[in-house]
Amino acid sequence: MGNTQKEPIASDTDPIAHVGAAIFHHMGVDGVYGRTGVYEDVVERLDDYISRQRDPAAEILRFPPVMSRWQLEKSGYLKSFPNLLGCVCAMHGTEAEIREAAESHDTGGDWTAALRPADLVLSPAACYPTYPLVAARGPLPAGGLLFDVHANCFRREPSKELNRLQTFRMREFVRIGTPEDIVDFRDKWMARADKFAGDLALPWTIDVANDPFFGKVGHVMAVLQRQNALKFELLIPYYPGARPTACMSFNYHKEHFGEVWGIKTATNEVAHTSCVAFGMDRLAVALFCIHGVDTKKWPAVVRKTLEF
Repeated sequence: MGNTQKEPIASDTDPIAHVGAAIFHHMGVDGVYGRTGVYEDVVERLDDYISRQRDPAAEILRFPPVMSRWQLEKSGYLKSFPNLLGCVCAMHGTEAEIREAAESHDTGGDWTAALRPADLVLSPAACYPTYPLVAARGPLPAGGLLFDVHANCFRREPSKELNRLQTFRMREFVRIGTPEDIVDFRDKWMARADKFAGDLALPWTIDVANDPFFGKVGHVMAVLQRQNALKFELLIPYYPGARPTACMSFNYHKEHFGEVWGIKTATNEVAHTSCVAFGMDRLAVALFCIHGVDTKKWPAVVRKTLEF
């Protein structure tokens, strides 16, 4: 790849290419970037702002960028998004076998042929480890549970576009309880979208959406998800005329995770779940694209919100 600093982050015809050049450093793989200090400062301030929106009753959980492979398999991810999954692999065998595989690279060999899957996968979403954790505690208390979770996530979709990174930060407020609890939680958060976007001076719309389910069966699942209005997204165009980017999502999983993990309500019914997800990197990139790369010139309302 040569000097990674010279690799383009976006094409020369991209109207926001200058933004990528100002906030990211190319690392030789599309959608994977080194982050500048000014960018990380904004992400941290955005994270603090979201923390100020947290319900005091929420339990805080911070997850690593990897999770149990069998837990993700049990959650059904392989049926829905196998094309996006990243699995952790490692060399196995004796010292001599591992050394031989590693040194084969020097003679043009393929050392990756010696890799075998480990018991870990890269987390595709922040909320997945929450459900087995809750299930291990037994029935939910009256009123259910609420969590504030965060994880570094990965989805295998390389792209030069700034709104589609392979590795990204995700913050979620996760609600587990009765169907009435879940609908109330999601509706209240969707109603707060106007203030959230307004505090950041971002143009926005909310629309019904679907997850990127895989294959022909996935197409049917996507249609059903839309028909049942189980997913909505906060959409932000990064520049005038751009196709809007989903920067937040409001998701109702119904009883899926409750059934998979055996989570029961206080009255012994299968629990329903929901999450409000904040795409931390997508929101941060949106701020730079819309307000410029010099944070000192950002609108006063944004600087006040992010406590500059």
